[in-house]
Amino acid sequence: MAGRKDSLPGYRLSAVAIDDPAVVATGGKTQHPIVSRSGSPDDMVAGAVLAVTPDELHDPDRYEVAAYRRQSVTLASGTLAWAYVDARDAPPSAS
Repeated sequence: MAGRKDSLPGYRLSAVAIDDPAVVATGGKTQHPIVSRSGSPDDMVAGAVLAVTPDELHDPDRYEVAAYRRQSVTLASGTLAWAYVDARDAPPSAS
């Protein structure tokens, strides 16, 4: 799957413990990366933008554990995209 580089400002990358045995079996790891909103414009998480169909978007929805929430974000390029972020973060308020 081809993508283009972009980044997510105001977030930082960390790790989250995964205790769902099915997810650990599928991913092979008990720690997965997670992005959390920091609110600092100096923080940025590098990544890639992928074009996916609505059906493809629902596959990760079924896989992700409760630690993640799919949220609309604005990338450094100005592109609106879906990202799986730390579910403990409050969603940004609509302005």
